[in-house]
Amino acid sequence: VALKRMLNFNVPPVKNSTGEPVWKVLIYDRFGQDIISPLLSVKELRDMGITLHLLLHSDRDAIPDVPAVYFVMPTEENIDRMCQDLRNQLYESYYLNFISAISRSKLEDIANAAIGANAVTQVAKVFDQYLNFITLEDDMFVLCNQNKELVSYRAINRPDITDTEMETIMDTIVDSLFCFFVTLGAIPIIRCSRGTAAEMVAVKLDKKLRENLRDARNSLFTGDTLGAGQFSFQRPLLVLVDRNIDLATPLHHTWTYQALVHDVLDFHLNRVNLEESTGTESTPAGARPKKKNKKSYDLTTSDKFWQKHKGSPFPEVAESVQQELESYRAQEDEVKRLKSIMGIEGEDEGAISMLSDNTAKLTSAVSSLPELLEKKRLIDLHTNVATAVLEHIKSRKLDLYFEYEEKIMSKSTLDKSLLDMISDPDAGTPEDKLRLFLIYYISSAQAPSEIDLEQYKKALMDAGCNLAPLSYIKQWKAFTKMASAPTSYGNATPKPLGLFSRVMNTGSQFVMEGVKNLVLKQQNLPVTRILDNLMEMKSNPETDDYRYFDPKMLRGSDSSVPRNKNPFQEAIVFVVGGGNYIEYQNLIDYIK
Repeated sequence: VALKRMLNFNVPPVKNSTGEPVWKVLIYDRFGQDIISPLLSVKELRDMGITLHLLLHSDRDAIPDVPAVYFVMPTEENIDRMCQDLRNQLYESYYLNFISAISRSKLEDIANAAIGANAVTQVAKVFDQYLNFITLEDDMFVLCNQNKELVSYRAINRPDITDTEMETIMDTIVDSLFCFFVTLGAIPIIRCSRGTAAEMVAVKLDKKLRENLRDARNSLFTGDTLGAGQFSFQRPLLVLVDRNIDLATPLHHTWTYQALVHDVLDFHLNRVNLEESTGTESTPAGARPKKKNKKSYDLTTSDKFWQKHKGSPFPEVAESVQQELESYRAQEDEVKRLKSIMGIEGEDEGAISMLSDNTAKLTSAVSSLPELLEKKRLIDLHTNVATAVLEHIKSRKLDLYFEYEEKIMSKSTLDKSLLDMISDPDAGTPEDKLRLFLIYYISSAQAPSEIDLEQYKKALMDAGCNLAPLSYIKQWKAFTKMASAPTSYGNATPKPLGLFSRVMNTGSQFVMEGVKNLVLKQQNLPVTRILDNLMEMKSNPETDDYRYFDPKMLRGSDSSVPRNKNPFQEAIVFVVGGGNYIEYQNLIDYIK
Protein backbone atom coordinates (compact mmCIF):
# COMPACT_ATOMS: atom_id res chain seq x y z
CA VAL A 1 0.00 0.00 0.00
CA ALA A 2 2.80 2.40 0.91
CA LEU A 3 4.60 1.73 -2.37
CA LYS A 4 1.47 2.25 -4.42
CA ARG A 5 0.84 5.50 -2.64
CA MET A 6 4.39 6.63 -3.42
CA LEU A 7 4.06 5.69 -7.10
CA ASN A 8 0.90 7.73 -7.17
CA PHE A 9 2.89 10.88 -6.23
CA ASN A 10 2.21 10.22 -2.52
CA VAL A 11 -1.54 10.54 -2.77
CA PRO A 12 -3.58 7.45 -1.96
CA PRO A 13 -4.73 5.93 -5.29
CA VAL A 14 -8.42 6.58 -5.88
CA LYS A 15 -10.34 3.33 -6.22
CA ASN A 16 -12.79 3.97 -9.04
CA SER A 17 -11.12 6.71 -11.02
CA THR A 18 -11.62 6.15 -14.70
CA GLY A 19 -9.15 7.52 -17.19
CA GLU A 20 -5.52 6.76 -17.82
CA PRO A 21 -3.01 6.88 -15.00
CA VAL A 22 -0.39 9.63 -15.21
CA TRP A 23 2.52 8.20 -17.17
CA LYS A 24 5.81 8.48 -15.32
CA VAL A 25 9.24 6.95 -14.98
CA LEU A 26 10.53 5.23 -11.89
CA ILE A 27 14.19 5.65 -10.98
CA TYR A 28 15.51 3.39 -8.24
CA ASP A 29 18.80 2.13 -6.85
CA ARG A 30 19.54 -1.51 -6.02
CA PHE A 31 17.95 -1.11 -2.59
CA GLY A 32 14.77 0.30 -4.08
CA GLN A 33 14.70 -2.44 -6.68
CA ASP A 34 14.93 -5.12 -3.98
CA ILE A 35 12.05 -3.57 -2.05
CA ILE A 36 9.75 -3.21 -5.06
CA SER A 37 10.44 -6.40 -6.99
CA PRO A 38 8.99 -8.95 -4.53
CA LEU A 39 5.84 -6.82 -4.18
CA LEU A 40 4.93 -5.36 -7.56
CA SER A 41 5.20 -7.05 -10.93
CA VAL A 42 6.08 -5.16 -14.09
CA LYS A 43 2.45 -5.42 -15.11
CA GLU A 44 1.28 -3.87 -11.85
CA LEU A 45 3.79 -1.07 -12.28
CA ARG A 46 2.48 -0.45 -15.77
CA ASP A 47 -1.08 -0.32 -14.45
CA MET A 48 0.09 2.44 -12.14
CA GLY A 49 1.48 4.43 -15.04
CA ILE A 50 5.15 3.43 -14.77
CA THR A 51 6.32 3.16 -18.36
CA LEU A 52 10.01 2.85 -17.63
CA HIS A 53 11.87 1.71 -14.56
CA LEU A 54 15.58 2.37 -14.55
CA LEU A 55 18.49 2.10 -12.18
CA LEU A 56 19.71 5.46 -10.94
CA HIS A 57 23.30 4.73 -11.91
CA SER A 58 22.64 3.65 -15.47
CA ASP A 59 22.90 5.80 -18.58
CA ARG A 60 19.51 7.42 -18.85
CA ASP A 61 18.30 9.61 -21.71
CA ALA A 62 16.48 12.84 -21.04
CA ILE A 63 12.68 12.59 -21.24
CA PRO A 64 11.80 16.21 -20.69
CA ASP A 65 8.01 15.94 -20.65
CA VAL A 66 7.58 13.19 -18.06
CA PRO A 67 7.52 13.29 -14.26
CA ALA A 68 10.07 11.04 -12.54
CA VAL A 69 9.55 9.25 -9.24
CA TYR A 70 12.83 8.47 -7.48
CA PHE A 71 13.07 5.74 -4.84
CA VAL A 72 16.59 5.51 -3.46
CA MET A 73 18.72 5.36 -0.33
CA PRO A 74 20.03 8.76 0.76
CA THR A 75 23.67 7.91 0.11
CA GLU A 76 26.35 10.33 -0.97
CA GLU A 77 26.70 8.92 -4.49
CA ASN A 78 22.92 8.70 -5.03
CA ILE A 79 22.51 12.33 -4.04
CA ASP A 80 25.33 13.38 -6.37
CA ARG A 81 23.68 11.56 -9.23
CA MET A 82 20.29 13.13 -8.52
CA CYS A 83 21.86 16.58 -8.49
CA GLN A 84 23.44 15.75 -11.83
CA ASP A 85 19.99 14.77 -13.19
CA LEU A 86 18.65 18.15 -12.07
CA ARG A 87 21.52 19.95 -13.78
CA ASN A 88 20.97 17.99 -16.99
CA GLN A 89 17.24 18.68 -16.82
CA LEU A 90 16.37 15.07 -17.54
CA TYR A 91 12.71 15.12 -16.57
CA GLU A 92 9.73 17.40 -16.34
CA SER A 93 9.36 17.15 -12.57
CA TYR A 94 11.04 15.24 -9.76
CA TYR A 95 9.39 13.35 -6.92
CA LEU A 96 12.23 12.38 -4.60
CA ASN A 97 11.52 9.50 -2.23
CA PHE A 98 14.14 8.30 0.21
CA ILE A 99 13.96 4.73 1.46
CA SER A 100 15.35 5.81 4.80
CA ALA A 101 15.35 9.28 6.36
CA ILE A 102 17.67 11.80 4.67
CA SER A 103 19.90 14.02 6.76
CA ARG A 104 19.54 17.78 6.87
CA SER A 105 22.94 18.37 5.23
CA LYS A 106 22.21 16.08 2.28
CA LEU A 107 18.86 17.75 1.79
CA GLU A 108 20.69 21.07 1.55
CA ASP A 109 23.01 19.61 -1.08
CA ILE A 110 19.98 18.81 -3.25
CA ALA A 111 18.50 22.24 -2.62
CA ASN A 112 21.73 23.92 -3.68
CA ALA A 113 21.93 21.83 -6.83
CA ALA A 114 18.31 22.66 -7.64
CA ILE A 115 18.98 26.37 -7.22
CA GLY A 116 22.12 26.11 -9.31
CA ALA A 117 20.29 24.27 -12.06
CA ASN A 118 17.39 26.70 -11.85
CA ALA A 119 15.15 23.70 -11.23
CA VAL A 120 13.63 24.48 -7.84
CA THR A 121 10.09 24.55 -9.21
CA GLN A 122 10.53 21.17 -10.83
CA VAL A 123 11.31 19.38 -7.58
CA ALA A 124 7.71 18.61 -6.77
CA LYS A 125 8.00 16.63 -3.55
CA VAL A 126 10.65 15.25 -1.26
CA PHE A 127 9.61 12.40 1.01
CA ASP A 128 11.15 10.13 3.59
CA GLN A 129 9.33 6.88 2.94
CA TYR A 130 10.60 4.81 5.86
CA LEU A 131 10.46 1.67 3.73
CA ASN A 132 13.91 0.30 4.45
CA PHE A 133 12.88 -3.34 4.71
CA ILE A 134 11.90 -6.02 2.22
CA THR A 135 8.57 -7.80 2.46
CA LEU A 136 8.72 -11.35 1.15
CA GLU A 137 5.39 -12.71 2.41
CA ASP A 138 2.21 -11.26 3.87
CA ASP A 139 3.68 -12.14 7.23
CA MET A 140 7.43 -12.00 6.73
CA PHE A 141 10.10 -9.38 6.06
CA VAL A 142 13.89 -9.19 5.92
CA LEU A 143 16.08 -6.15 6.54
CA CYS A 144 17.99 -6.01 3.31
CA ASN A 145 19.46 -7.92 0.44
CA GLN A 146 22.28 -5.64 -0.71
CA ASN A 147 25.16 -5.77 1.77
CA LYS A 148 23.31 -8.26 3.91
CA GLU A 149 26.64 -9.61 5.11
CA LEU A 150 27.03 -6.31 7.01
CA VAL A 151 24.24 -7.25 9.42
CA SER A 152 24.79 -11.00 9.38
CA TYR A 153 25.40 -13.30 12.32
CA ARG A 154 29.09 -13.33 11.48
CA ALA A 155 29.32 -9.54 11.38
CA ILE A 156 27.78 -9.24 14.85
CA ASN A 157 29.71 -12.10 16.45
CA ARG A 158 33.18 -11.55 15.00
CA PRO A 159 35.66 -11.74 17.87
CA ASP A 160 37.67 -8.78 16.54
CA ILE A 161 34.76 -6.39 16.10
CA THR A 162 35.29 -2.82 17.31
CA ASP A 163 32.72 -0.84 19.26
CA THR A 164 32.20 1.60 16.42
CA GLU A 165 31.56 -1.22 13.95
CA MET A 166 29.07 -2.76 16.35
CA GLU A 167 27.29 0.60 16.75
CA THR A 168 27.00 0.91 12.97
CA ILE A 169 25.53 -2.58 12.62
CA MET A 170 23.03 -1.97 15.41
CA ASP A 171 22.01 1.37 13.88
CA THR A 172 21.44 -0.32 10.52
CA ILE A 173 19.22 -2.98 12.07
CA VAL A 174 17.33 -0.42 14.15
CA ASP A 175 16.77 1.83 11.14
CA SER A 176 15.02 -1.01 9.29
CA LEU A 177 12.94 -2.06 12.28
CA PHE A 178 11.97 1.57 12.89
CA CYS A 179 10.85 1.86 9.24
CA PHE A 180 8.84 -1.31 9.66
CA PHE A 181 6.89 0.09 12.61
CA VAL A 182 6.37 3.46 10.93
CA THR A 183 4.86 1.66 7.93
CA LEU A 184 2.78 -0.51 10.23
CA GLY A 185 1.65 2.58 12.12
CA ALA A 186 2.05 0.90 15.50
CA ILE A 187 4.30 1.28 18.53
CA PRO A 188 5.28 -2.12 19.87
CA ILE A 189 6.03 -3.33 23.35
CA ILE A 190 9.57 -4.68 23.13
CA ARG A 191 10.94 -7.75 24.88
CA CYS A 192 14.48 -9.07 24.52
CA SER A 193 17.02 -11.34 26.16
CA ARG A 194 19.66 -9.73 28.38
CA GLY A 195 23.34 -9.40 27.60
CA THR A 196 22.97 -10.05 23.88
CA ALA A 197 23.06 -8.12 20.63
CA ALA A 198 19.25 -8.33 20.74
CA GLU A 199 19.35 -6.20 23.87
CA MET A 200 21.46 -3.55 22.13
CA VAL A 201 18.90 -3.43 19.33
CA ALA A 202 16.06 -3.14 21.84
CA VAL A 203 17.68 -0.26 23.71
CA LYS A 204 18.37 1.68 20.53
CA LEU A 205 14.95 1.01 19.00
CA ASP A 206 13.20 2.03 22.21
CA LYS A 207 15.19 5.27 22.24
CA LYS A 208 14.44 6.01 18.59
CA LEU A 209 10.69 5.38 18.97
CA ARG A 210 10.66 7.42 22.16
CA GLU A 211 12.40 10.40 20.55
CA ASN A 212 10.00 10.27 17.66
CA LEU A 213 6.96 10.25 19.93
CA ARG A 214 8.32 13.16 22.03
CA ASP A 215 8.62 15.35 18.96
CA ALA A 216 4.87 15.74 18.71
CA ARG A 217 4.94 18.07 15.73
CA ASN A 218 6.90 15.70 13.54
CA SER A 219 5.91 12.38 15.02
CA LEU A 220 5.43 9.66 12.45
CA PHE A 221 2.89 7.84 14.58
CA THR A 222 0.07 10.37 14.71
CA GLY A 223 -2.78 11.03 12.38
CA ASP A 224 -3.37 9.30 9.11
CA THR A 225 -0.67 6.67 9.04
CA LEU A 226 -1.40 3.79 6.73
CA GLY A 227 -1.81 1.15 9.35
CA ALA A 228 -3.42 3.31 12.01
CA GLY A 229 -6.64 1.37 11.89
CA GLN A 230 -5.08 -2.04 12.07
CA PHE A 231 -3.74 -2.20 15.58
CA SER A 232 -5.29 0.80 17.23
CA PHE A 233 -7.01 -1.13 20.01
CA GLN A 234 -4.06 -3.28 20.88
CA ARG A 235 -0.38 -2.84 20.42
CA PRO A 236 1.78 -5.57 18.97
CA LEU A 237 4.54 -7.31 20.86
CA LEU A 238 8.03 -7.23 19.35
CA VAL A 239 10.16 -10.14 20.44
CA LEU A 240 13.85 -9.62 19.74
CA VAL A 241 15.61 -12.94 19.89
CA ASP A 242 19.36 -13.41 19.62
CA ARG A 243 20.54 -16.00 17.11
CA ASN A 244 22.90 -17.40 19.75
CA ILE A 245 20.06 -18.92 21.74
CA ASP A 246 19.76 -21.61 19.07
CA LEU A 247 22.43 -22.33 16.49
CA ALA A 248 21.29 -25.86 15.70
CA THR A 249 18.13 -24.91 13.80
CA PRO A 250 19.83 -22.78 11.11
CA LEU A 251 22.25 -25.66 10.46
CA HIS A 252 19.47 -28.23 10.38
CA HIS A 253 18.57 -29.96 7.13
CA THR A 254 14.92 -29.41 6.53
CA TRP A 255 12.01 -31.29 5.06
CA THR A 256 9.42 -28.69 4.11
CA TYR A 257 9.14 -27.29 0.59
CA GLN A 258 9.96 -23.60 1.02
CA ALA A 259 12.79 -24.23 3.47
CA LEU A 260 14.28 -26.89 1.15
CA VAL A 261 14.12 -24.57 -1.86
CA HIS A 262 15.94 -21.96 0.21
CA ASP A 263 18.48 -24.46 1.50
CA VAL A 264 19.45 -26.33 -1.66
CA LEU A 265 18.59 -24.01 -4.56
CA ASP A 266 19.54 -20.44 -5.42
CA PHE A 267 16.55 -18.65 -3.90
CA HIS A 268 16.59 -14.90 -3.18
CA LEU A 269 13.80 -12.39 -2.81
CA ASN A 270 11.21 -15.03 -3.78
CA ARG A 271 12.95 -15.86 -7.03
CA VAL A 272 14.55 -19.22 -7.64
CA ASN A 273 17.26 -19.63 -10.29
CA LEU A 274 17.67 -23.08 -11.77
CA GLU A 275 20.24 -24.48 -14.11
CA GLU A 276 18.47 -26.75 -16.52
CA SER A 277 20.50 -29.68 -17.69
CA THR A 278 19.59 -30.13 -21.34
CA GLY A 279 18.68 -33.78 -21.60
CA THR A 280 20.76 -36.71 -20.41
CA GLU A 281 21.84 -38.10 -23.78
CA SER A 282 25.60 -38.56 -23.78
CA THR A 283 27.62 -36.09 -25.77
CA PRO A 284 29.85 -37.66 -28.40
CA ALA A 285 33.50 -37.75 -27.41
CA GLY A 286 35.34 -34.52 -28.11
CA ALA A 287 32.15 -32.53 -28.50
CA ARG A 288 31.67 -29.44 -26.38
CA PRO A 289 29.56 -30.15 -23.29
CA LYS A 290 26.10 -28.64 -23.64
CA LYS A 291 25.60 -25.20 -22.22
CA LYS A 292 23.21 -25.19 -19.29
CA ASN A 293 20.20 -22.95 -19.56
CA LYS A 294 19.49 -20.74 -16.58
CA LYS A 295 15.83 -20.34 -15.77
CA SER A 296 14.33 -18.24 -13.05
CA TYR A 297 10.91 -18.60 -11.48
CA ASP A 298 9.05 -16.29 -9.12
CA LEU A 299 7.38 -17.99 -6.20
CA THR A 300 4.82 -15.40 -5.20
CA THR A 301 1.79 -14.95 -3.01
CA SER A 302 -0.44 -15.22 -6.07
CA ASP A 303 0.84 -18.74 -6.76
CA LYS A 304 -1.87 -20.83 -5.13
CA PHE A 305 0.10 -24.06 -5.20
CA TRP A 306 3.05 -22.42 -3.47
CA GLN A 307 0.83 -20.80 -0.86
CA LYS A 308 -0.81 -24.08 -0.10
CA HIS A 309 2.25 -26.31 -0.03
CA LYS A 310 5.26 -24.21 0.90
CA GLY A 311 5.02 -25.54 4.45
CA SER A 312 4.31 -29.16 3.51
CA PRO A 313 6.82 -32.00 3.84
CA PHE A 314 8.50 -32.61 0.49
CA PRO A 315 6.94 -36.02 -0.32
CA GLU A 316 3.51 -34.45 0.02
CA VAL A 317 4.52 -31.71 -2.41
CA ALA A 318 5.70 -34.24 -4.99
CA GLU A 319 2.42 -36.06 -4.65
CA SER A 320 0.38 -32.87 -5.02
CA VAL A 321 2.26 -31.77 -8.13
CA GLN A 322 1.53 -35.18 -9.58
CA GLN A 323 -2.19 -34.90 -8.75
CA GLU A 324 -2.39 -31.41 -10.23
CA LEU A 325 -0.72 -32.69 -13.37
CA GLU A 326 -3.20 -35.54 -13.71
CA SER A 327 -6.19 -33.26 -13.23
CA TYR A 328 -4.71 -30.88 -15.77
CA ARG A 329 -4.21 -33.64 -18.32
CA ALA A 330 -7.89 -34.41 -18.01
CA GLN A 331 -8.60 -30.79 -18.86
CA GLU A 332 -5.99 -30.58 -21.56
CA ASP A 333 -8.24 -32.25 -24.13
CA GLU A 334 -10.76 -29.61 -23.19
CA VAL A 335 -8.15 -26.92 -23.97
CA LYS A 336 -7.49 -28.43 -27.38
CA ARG A 337 -11.21 -28.53 -28.04
CA LEU A 338 -11.65 -24.91 -27.00
CA LYS A 339 -8.78 -23.82 -29.16
CA SER A 340 -10.16 -25.54 -32.21
CA ILE A 341 -13.61 -24.02 -31.61
CA MET A 342 -11.95 -20.66 -31.55
CA GLY A 343 -9.77 -21.43 -34.53
CA ILE A 344 -6.51 -20.80 -32.79
CA GLU A 345 -3.73 -23.31 -32.78
CA GLY A 346 -0.52 -22.98 -30.83
CA GLU A 347 -0.19 -20.82 -27.75
CA ASP A 348 -1.05 -17.41 -29.14
CA GLU A 349 -2.78 -15.75 -26.23
CA GLY A 350 -2.90 -12.41 -28.02
CA ALA A 351 -5.37 -13.84 -30.49
CA ILE A 352 -7.53 -15.04 -27.63
CA SER A 353 -7.90 -11.65 -26.06
CA MET A 354 -8.71 -10.02 -29.40
CA LEU A 355 -11.72 -12.18 -30.03
CA SER A 356 -14.69 -10.39 -28.63
CA ASP A 357 -17.35 -12.47 -30.29
CA ASN A 358 -19.97 -13.00 -27.68
CA THR A 359 -21.40 -16.39 -28.51
CA ALA A 360 -21.92 -18.46 -25.40
CA LYS A 361 -19.33 -21.02 -26.41
CA LEU A 362 -16.66 -18.44 -26.97
CA THR A 363 -17.35 -16.52 -23.81
CA SER A 364 -16.96 -19.64 -21.69
CA ALA A 365 -13.90 -20.67 -23.67
CA VAL A 366 -12.28 -17.28 -23.42
CA SER A 367 -12.81 -17.16 -19.68
CA SER A 368 -11.61 -20.67 -18.89
CA LEU A 369 -8.65 -20.82 -21.27
CA PRO A 370 -6.37 -18.24 -19.59
CA GLU A 371 -7.13 -19.91 -16.27
CA LEU A 372 -6.09 -23.29 -17.62
CA LEU A 373 -2.94 -21.92 -19.22
CA GLU A 374 -2.02 -20.27 -15.91
CA LYS A 375 -2.63 -23.56 -14.13
CA LYS A 376 -0.35 -25.30 -16.61
CA ARG A 377 2.33 -22.68 -16.05
CA LEU A 378 2.26 -23.26 -12.29
CA ILE A 379 2.38 -27.04 -12.70
CA ASP A 380 5.39 -26.78 -14.99
CA LEU A 381 7.07 -24.36 -12.61
CA HIS A 382 6.62 -26.61 -9.57
CA THR A 383 7.52 -29.73 -11.52
CA ASN A 384 10.84 -28.10 -12.40
CA VAL A 385 11.50 -26.69 -8.94
CA ALA A 386 10.49 -29.88 -7.13
CA THR A 387 12.55 -32.02 -9.50
CA ALA A 388 15.59 -29.84 -8.83
CA VAL A 389 15.04 -30.23 -5.07
CA LEU A 390 14.55 -33.98 -5.45
CA GLU A 391 17.86 -34.31 -7.28
CA HIS A 392 19.60 -32.75 -4.29
CA ILE A 393 17.71 -34.95 -1.82
CA LYS A 394 18.68 -38.08 -3.69
CA SER A 395 22.28 -37.25 -4.51
CA ARG A 396 23.01 -35.98 -0.99
CA LYS A 397 20.68 -38.33 0.96
CA LEU A 398 19.10 -35.33 2.63
CA ASP A 399 16.21 -37.40 3.95
CA LEU A 400 18.69 -39.37 6.06
CA TYR A 401 20.34 -36.19 7.30
CA PHE A 402 17.02 -34.67 8.23
CA GLU A 403 15.90 -37.76 10.08
CA TYR A 404 19.21 -38.27 11.85
CA GLU A 405 19.47 -34.64 12.97
CA GLU A 406 15.90 -34.69 14.26
CA LYS A 407 16.86 -37.71 16.36
CA ILE A 408 19.95 -35.97 17.70
CA MET A 409 18.01 -32.81 18.52
CA SER A 410 15.25 -34.74 20.27
CA LYS A 411 17.78 -36.91 22.12
CA SER A 412 16.38 -40.19 20.82
CA THR A 413 18.44 -43.27 20.14
CA LEU A 414 20.47 -43.30 16.95
CA ASP A 415 20.26 -46.34 14.72
CA LYS A 416 23.54 -45.69 12.94
CA SER A 417 26.78 -44.27 14.24
CA LEU A 418 27.55 -40.67 13.49
CA LEU A 419 31.01 -41.69 12.35
CA ASP A 420 29.52 -43.95 9.67
CA MET A 421 27.35 -41.09 8.36
CA ILE A 422 30.37 -38.80 8.14
CA SER A 423 32.57 -41.43 6.52
CA ASP A 424 29.95 -42.54 3.97
CA PRO A 425 31.32 -41.15 0.69
CA ASP A 426 27.88 -41.30 -0.94
CA ALA A 427 26.03 -39.31 1.69
CA GLY A 428 26.10 -35.58 1.28
CA THR A 429 28.59 -32.82 0.53
CA PRO A 430 31.35 -31.85 3.00
CA GLU A 431 29.07 -29.04 4.14
CA ASP A 432 26.21 -31.48 4.85
CA LYS A 433 28.52 -33.60 6.99
CA LEU A 434 29.82 -30.61 8.89
CA ARG A 435 26.30 -29.33 9.56
CA LEU A 436 25.34 -32.73 10.92
CA PHE A 437 28.36 -32.88 13.20
CA LEU A 438 27.90 -29.32 14.47
CA ILE A 439 24.29 -30.09 15.38
CA TYR A 440 25.49 -33.14 17.26
CA TYR A 441 28.15 -31.07 19.01
CA ILE A 442 25.74 -28.26 19.90
CA SER A 443 22.99 -30.61 21.08
CA SER A 444 25.05 -33.02 23.14
CA ALA A 445 24.91 -32.41 26.88
CA GLN A 446 28.43 -33.79 27.35
CA ALA A 447 30.98 -32.69 24.79
CA PRO A 448 32.60 -35.73 23.12
CA SER A 449 35.86 -36.81 24.72
CA GLU A 450 39.11 -35.58 23.17
CA ILE A 451 39.82 -39.03 21.74
CA ASP A 452 36.39 -39.23 20.08
CA LEU A 453 36.65 -35.66 18.89
CA GLU A 454 39.97 -36.39 17.17
CA GLN A 455 38.38 -39.34 15.43
CA TYR A 456 35.44 -37.22 14.23
CA LYS A 457 37.80 -34.47 13.11
CA LYS A 458 39.87 -36.90 11.10
CA ALA A 459 36.75 -38.30 9.42
CA LEU A 460 35.52 -34.77 8.66
CA MET A 461 38.86 -33.77 7.21
CA ASP A 462 38.99 -36.92 5.09
CA ALA A 463 35.55 -35.93 3.79
CA GLY A 464 36.98 -32.55 2.78
CA CYS A 465 35.42 -30.36 5.48
CA ASN A 466 36.81 -27.05 6.63
CA LEU A 467 37.05 -27.29 10.43
CA ALA A 468 37.10 -23.56 11.20
CA PRO A 469 33.35 -23.58 12.06
CA LEU A 470 33.96 -26.34 14.60
CA SER A 471 36.52 -24.31 16.52
CA TYR A 472 34.10 -21.37 16.58
CA ILE A 473 31.28 -23.57 17.90
CA LYS A 474 33.66 -25.01 20.53
CA GLN A 475 34.35 -21.54 21.90
CA TRP A 476 30.71 -20.56 21.51
CA LYS A 477 29.59 -23.60 23.47
CA ALA A 478 32.05 -23.00 26.28
CA PHE A 479 30.83 -19.42 26.46
CA THR A 480 27.10 -20.17 26.34
CA LYS A 481 27.45 -23.00 28.83
CA MET A 482 28.26 -20.37 31.41
CA ALA A 483 25.43 -18.22 30.17
CA SER A 484 22.57 -20.67 29.95
CA ALA A 485 21.32 -24.21 29.97
CA PRO A 486 21.24 -26.12 26.67
CA THR A 487 18.22 -25.58 24.48
CA SER A 488 15.70 -28.36 24.32
CA TYR A 489 13.97 -29.20 21.08
CA GLY A 490 11.08 -31.26 22.40
CA ASN A 491 11.18 -34.96 21.82
CA ALA A 492 9.31 -35.67 18.67
CA THR A 493 11.01 -37.56 15.89
CA PRO A 494 9.79 -37.82 12.33
CA LYS A 495 7.83 -40.98 11.64
CA PRO A 496 8.56 -42.73 8.37
CA LEU A 497 5.32 -43.72 6.65
CA GLY A 498 7.04 -46.50 4.79
CA LEU A 499 8.11 -45.78 1.23
CA PHE A 500 5.95 -43.86 -1.16
CA SER A 501 2.93 -45.68 -2.31
CA ARG A 502 0.99 -43.37 -4.58
CA VAL A 503 3.90 -41.44 -5.91
CA MET A 504 5.71 -44.62 -6.75
CA ASN A 505 3.35 -45.53 -9.55
CA THR A 506 5.08 -45.74 -12.88
CA GLY A 507 3.45 -42.72 -14.50
CA SER A 508 4.86 -40.32 -11.92
CA GLN A 509 7.10 -37.39 -12.80
CA PHE A 510 9.11 -38.03 -9.67
CA VAL A 511 11.21 -41.09 -9.22
CA MET A 512 11.22 -41.27 -5.46
CA GLU A 513 12.81 -44.67 -4.97
CA GLY A 514 14.73 -44.92 -1.76
CA VAL A 515 13.69 -41.49 -0.47
CA LYS A 516 12.07 -41.85 2.93
CA ASN A 517 8.51 -40.66 3.29
CA LEU A 518 8.91 -38.76 6.53
CA VAL A 519 6.13 -36.87 8.22
CA LEU A 520 6.69 -34.21 10.81
CA LYS A 521 5.44 -34.17 14.33
CA GLN A 522 4.61 -30.65 15.40
CA GLN A 523 6.96 -29.36 18.05
CA ASN A 524 7.94 -25.84 18.94
CA LEU A 525 11.45 -24.66 18.20
CA PRO A 526 13.17 -22.39 20.75
CA VAL A 527 12.18 -19.18 18.94
CA THR A 528 8.54 -20.28 18.88
CA ARG A 529 8.64 -21.29 22.55
CA ILE A 530 10.02 -17.91 23.53
CA LEU A 531 7.29 -16.18 21.56
CA ASP A 532 4.65 -18.39 23.17
CA ASN A 533 5.88 -17.57 26.69
CA LEU A 534 5.94 -13.84 26.04
CA MET A 535 2.68 -13.61 24.12
CA GLU A 536 0.69 -15.69 26.55
CA MET A 537 2.42 -14.19 29.61
CA LYS A 538 3.55 -17.61 30.77
CA SER A 539 6.15 -17.76 33.48
CA ASN A 540 9.16 -19.71 32.30
CA PRO A 541 12.83 -19.63 33.32
CA GLU A 542 13.72 -19.31 29.62
CA THR A 543 12.06 -15.91 29.33
CA ASP A 544 11.44 -14.63 32.84
CA ASP A 545 14.38 -12.27 32.83
CA TYR A 546 13.64 -10.82 29.38
CA ARG A 547 13.73 -7.04 29.45
CA TYR A 548 10.57 -5.06 28.88
CA PHE A 549 10.42 -1.76 27.00
CA ASP A 550 7.44 0.40 26.37
CA PRO A 551 8.41 3.43 24.27
CA LYS A 552 5.12 5.13 25.17
CA MET A 553 5.85 5.19 28.91
CA LEU A 554 7.21 8.58 29.91
CA ARG A 555 10.03 7.45 32.14
CA GLY A 556 12.27 4.88 30.55
CA SER A 557 11.97 2.73 33.63
CA ASP A 558 13.53 -0.57 32.72
CA SER A 559 11.59 -3.29 34.40
CA SER A 560 11.23 -6.86 33.38
CA VAL A 561 7.75 -6.68 34.84
CA PRO A 562 5.20 -6.38 32.04
CA ARG A 563 2.65 -3.63 32.62
CA ASN A 564 -0.30 -5.37 31.06
CA LYS A 565 -1.20 -8.86 32.08
CA ASN A 566 -3.36 -9.63 29.06
CA PRO A 567 -1.99 -11.93 26.40
CA PHE A 568 -1.03 -10.23 23.13
CA GLN A 569 -3.01 -10.71 19.93
CA GLU A 570 -0.32 -9.58 17.51
CA ALA A 571 3.40 -10.20 17.59
CA ILE A 572 6.47 -9.58 15.49
CA VAL A 573 9.48 -11.83 15.98
CA PHE A 574 12.86 -10.63 14.84
CA VAL A 575 16.01 -12.70 15.15
CA VAL A 576 19.15 -10.59 15.47
CA GLY A 577 21.72 -12.45 13.38
CA GLY A 578 19.15 -13.96 11.03
CA GLY A 579 16.06 -16.12 11.24
CA ASN A 580 15.29 -18.79 8.68
CA TYR A 581 12.47 -20.52 6.86
CA ILE A 582 12.42 -23.45 9.30
CA GLU A 583 11.58 -21.07 12.13
CA TYR A 584 9.17 -19.12 9.96
CA GLN A 585 7.29 -22.32 9.13
CA ASN A 586 7.38 -23.42 12.77
CA LEU A 587 5.76 -20.13 13.84
CA ILE A 588 3.06 -20.51 11.20
CA ASP A 589 2.31 -24.04 12.40
CA TYR A 590 2.21 -22.76 15.97
CA ILE A 591 -0.39 -20.13 15.05
CA LYS A 592 -2.52 -22.74 13.32
